[in-house]
Amino acid sequence: MALTVSDALAARSRAAIWHPCTQMARLDAVPPLAIARGEGPWLMDMDERRYFDATSSWWVNLFGHSDAGLHQAIAKQAGTLPHVMLAGCTHAPAVELAEGLRALTGGQLGHAFFGSDGASATEIALKMSAHFWRNQGLPDKCEFVALAGGYHGETLGALSVTDVPVFRDAYAPLLRATHLAPALHEQGALEAIEALTQQLDGRCAALIVEPLIQGASGMRMHGPELLADLRALCTRHGVHLIADEIAVGCGRTGRFFAWDHVEGQRPDFVLLSKGITGGTLPLSVVLTTDAVFNAFLSPEVARGFLHSHSYTGNPIACAAACEVLRRFRETDLLQQLPVQAEHLRSAFLPLAAHPRVTGLRQTGTVLAFDVSNPGERFAERFHLAARRHELLIRPIGATVYLMPPYLLNEALAGWLARQVQAVLDEVLAQAPNTGADPAHA
Repeated sequence: MALTVSDALAARSRAAIWHPCTQMARLDAVPPLAIARGEGPWLMDMDERRYFDATSSWWVNLFGHSDAGLHQAIAKQAGTLPHVMLAGCTHAPAVELAEGLRALTGGQLGHAFFGSDGASATEIALKMSAHFWRNQGLPDKCEFVALAGGYHGETLGALSVTDVPVFRDAYAPLLRATHLAPALHEQGALEAIEALTQQLDGRCAALIVEPLIQGASGMRMHGPELLADLRALCTRHGVHLIADEIAVGCGRTGRFFAWDHVEGQRPDFVLLSKGITGGTLPLSVVLTTDAVFNAFLSPEVARGFLHSHSYTGNPIACAAACEVLRRFRETDLLQQLPVQAEHLRSAFLPLAAHPRVTGLRQTGTVLAFDVSNPGERFAERFHLAARRHELLIRPIGATVYLMPPYLLNEALAGWLARQVQAVLDEVLAQAPNTGADPAHA
């Protein structure tokens, strides 16, 4: 039987590419999809089969694939200034992006430091916090508190504050020790966090949290009132608060920042990446306060913030991000998102009655549910079955989640819910109630 065009490209990929977050020994059983193009919420393979991008290609795509406005902004910038180093130079897209983000925080987070991806944003914030305290004459204030189940990236510093075993256990000997506290959705979490910060007795530089949704540990959700209490706790104990909005920023929770659901003070740092360029180019941003920024102002080089990479603040990536901000600022997108969230909620509500579905939950346009007694390799089997139903979706263990582009209407949400239920029933019929499922992000 002759290989299709997609099969042939997938075979070449298996031989030449080491795929991320993938056990390469499983690629014969789960060959990579050979994607040729994207259009709106759809991805088309080399043989023109289509797949609904139900998780926005790892949570990055906001407006759909091949968005005309993003492409125009990218092409215009590429034709004038593709890149210049940001050390000793500046350019309009970076300035406009930083100013736009500052305005979205009401001026409270007025300083933007650029990175390349989410993990690098985490690294920057951790370094910046510890260096701040060093500049304040407190060099021992260099330890961090992270929350159980939190995920903040896979470089060594970011892994040190990540608590998803499949990501960190293999590299544990390389990681900096971090203090773990209960996740915010757990009973008594705030009391435990306060006790831990007191126990650290002035050695804690910062606490890092994913606001409203812990993503990689299974879309575990909590309310904004807990974030307000956490902000007050960190203020009382002189600890920086880092809000990792890499996954939940840019409208995913219904507002531009997840922290916009919290009344009053903002965190000391906000991390953005993924959706900031609408799913087009790698970029991350660390936003911070006047107090943090001013602590680095000195004639001494060593008191300045020591971090850089060659593509910091790349103009093309910044131009794409400026178009993302323009879309939020000049259209009714933020008014549309609750409507799209309601379409998603209504369409999936009947799934709550499924005998094997538990914990159906939603924040903004992020919806998730857990599957009881899922059987072996549930995530892998679900992913393969979903392909047959025109879906690109990758469960996390026994948690099925959706984070689609901002293009849902009532009809599309209904179709999506029917397809997901059909996939679930097919997968559970194949291997019902057999064994435990390994994590599969």
